[in-house]
Amino acid sequence: MQFGIFSVGDVTPDPTNGRVPSEAERIKAMVAIALKAEEVGLDVFAVGEHHNPPFAAPPNPPVLLANVAARTERIVLSTATTLITTNDPVRLAEDYAYLQHLADGRVDLMMGRGNTGPVYPWFGQDIRNGIALAVENYALLHRLWREDVVDWQGKFRTPLQSFTATPRPLDGVPPFVWHGSIRSPEIAEQAAYYGDGFFHNNIFWPMTHTKQMVDLYRRRYEHYGHGRADQAIVGLGGQVFMRANSQDAVREFRPYFDVAPVYGHGPSLEEFSAETPLTVGSPQQVIDRYAAMREDVGDYQRQLFLMDHAGLPLSTVLEQLEILGGEVVPVLRKELDAGRPAHVPDAPTHASRVAAAEQAAETAERTTDRGADAPAEVL
Repeated sequence: MQFGIFSVGDVTPDPTNGRVPSEAERIKAMVAIALKAEEVGLDVFAVGEHHNPPFAAPPNPPVLLANVAARTERIVLSTATTLITTNDPVRLAEDYAYLQHLADGRVDLMMGRGNTGPVYPWFGQDIRNGIALAVENYALLHRLWREDVVDWQGKFRTPLQSFTATPRPLDGVPPFVWHGSIRSPEIAEQAAYYGDGFFHNNIFWPMTHTKQMVDLYRRRYEHYGHGRADQAIVGLGGQVFMRANSQDAVREFRPYFDVAPVYGHGPSLEEFSAETPLTVGSPQQVIDRYAAMREDVGDYQRQLFLMDHAGLPLSTVLEQLEILGGEVVPVLRKELDAGRPAHVPDAPTHASRVAAAEQAAETAERTTDRGADAPAEVL
């Protein structure tokens, strides 16, 4: 199982002193956070895509991720999210294959429609076509990575004739794709249809809703013949803030929660924590809460945490990563690996997917050879 963090890159005032980081500070902070994530033993660093204030998350994630790739050795670099609705699939195919080469395969993507309505007209699209754009654009991207020459015609962009996206995917294996959705069953269906991963960023939702979405994806994954339902590739979101003493954690985090742009001035910290995965307390409380997630969604492959938000200073975020990587994740790895059935797959990696592709090719070659050697009456 993979553990990591994701950042939305919000530029938010620190409510304890009113200080607002500059865009430059926030961008550099995201790089520092990614480097720290690898240092403390996390598996994944993911960054969102935004085109509007108050976010410093990159409008083009490969730029930031390429910088991090050059300064790390092991951590998987992902997006959270790549806007499949307003980006040109041709550009996505080329940008992320290029990043895949730079990062030696340590790249995957989380496709999503985004949660900022105005972004659609900024890029010449209509939000009312959101689902149709997601379906058509991904169908084209999927082909561009798997076919050397593509002829294509759709509704939302100009046709392609004998087009080859360059560079080709590293080792002939495209980046693994997660389809991220909070509330759209059509996106869960899309993930299942292609046999891709489904990431439910459930940070604002009760587990009852998360369970429904994951169950739908698992059923449809099996329906399309990719494997058993419990073999489907699932990821979840999460939010935590920790101190050795739970009372200290609540006291320190409360002012950030109360005025945060995404959930401030609404339910109380206690109410929000009861209904969503937000866990503010001791490391053991976080371990207990997240070890129990599989009781609702089954054994899953990726758990990402939102850590750098709501105006928390960089020094505090780095302290939180030390706790997460040093005290929480090692225990969660052990507990979540215990009892995991042997047939439930690990999170896909470039190396594992290359090996699977090579095995499939060898199997196909053996089958062809046996057919060629068979007597004519058998053929």
